[in-house]
Amino acid sequence: MFVLELTYIAPIERIDAALAEHVAWLDAHYASGVFIASGRKVPRDGGIILALGDDRAKIEEITQSDPFTVAGVCEYTITEFIPTKTAEGLAQYRQSLPS
Repeated sequence: MFVLELTYIAPIERIDAALAEHVAWLDAHYASGVFIASGRKVPRDGGIILALGDDRAKIEEITQSDPFTVAGVCEYTITEFIPTKTAEGLAQYRQSLPS
């Protein structure tokens, strides 16, 4: 699993101008089953996305296709982690540590 942290690097007006395309991009990745949660950071200086997968290169490719990235209004930090413990409602996302 990956935590994708977006940090805005442009004025909020430029973020808002690309927002509809970004939301459509999010929707496509929710539909494909890659994204499981997302939202704005508080204060509004970026966002967070939880993404499923074990191929970092694929996740990097996905972030490069984000309309925010294409418009040059955000940067991504990608953190991979192994969710060994979750709330019951998220049990399907639990993973075991490699041996």
